[in-house]
Amino acid sequence: MNDSAHLSTHLANTLRIAAFSDGDEGGNPAGVWIGDALPPSSEMQALAHAIGFSETAFAAPQATGAGTGTAWRVRYFSPESEVPFCGHATIALGAALARRFGDGRYDLALNAATISVEGRVEGDRVAASLQSPPTRSSPAPNALVDAALALFGYTRADLDERIPPALAHGGADHLVLALNSRAALARMAYELDAGRRLMNEHGLVTVLFAWAETPQLFHTRNPFASGGVLEDPATGAGTAAFAGYLRDIGWPHGGRIEVVQGEDMGMRSRLSAEIGPDSGGSIRVSGTARTM
Repeated sequence: MNDSAHLSTHLANTLRIAAFSDGDEGGNPAGVWIGDALPPSSEMQALAHAIGFSETAFAAPQATGAGTGTAWRVRYFSPESEVPFCGHATIALGAALARRFGDGRYDLALNAATISVEGRVEGDRVAASLQSPPTRSSPAPNALVDAALALFGYTRADLDERIPPALAHGGADHLVLALNSRAALARMAYELDAGRRLMNEHGLVTVLFAWAETPQLFHTRNPFASGGVLEDPATGAGTAAFAGYLRDIGWPHGGRIEVVQGEDMGMRSRLSAEIGPDSGGSIRVSGTARTM
């Protein structure tokens, strides 16, 4: 079978699922490919590019057979590159596994971490929750903060002093910039190639902009230029990293935050993050998923 035929076969077998949906609308589209063995990296990259979603998840059982007791090997590809972890594609994968093999928990072996996802079918939608890789954070270098603010059209006067700029990790690396108004969040804009250069230079998967409506309710936006995507409507990995960072700085999260994302794109999405007490601990990120 030639490369074109392989790609056509993979495309036909790839599910399209919107994760972190807001009822029957919104969410972040992800491709989900499930097979007996993962294709070569070049084929996965070509398929992710052809699908064009911000990420596609590829999963294959690590042992003979499949079901809720099976461990799955998982890799994630954006249209331009492989990424170490993707939250919304994990939620989409959990929905696909639950529909195919039944409600339950599925253990996932990523490139550099082992996590899990749970799925529960609820009519036309699936409720899913993931446990992120361990989290960590550190203050963001001033030079990086200034470069990012200039790129996205902000100044330090737009920042929320209660949540200092940070580098946050929850399976992937993100720059966190908290803004002091919803209006500032709404006017975020940038040039894709310039964003790609900044993110690749500093090893960032996304930049996460956040505005705190209340201590437990945040509105966020996630430019994803490193993957060739202007903006993500829902970012589970970024939410996990952000929640871990809020714990690190002693934010009064009350054990849980709710996140609204994608509003300014017309793709409103809802994410929930449960925050345990242990520094560096995994974050449980939940939402619903709908088949497209």
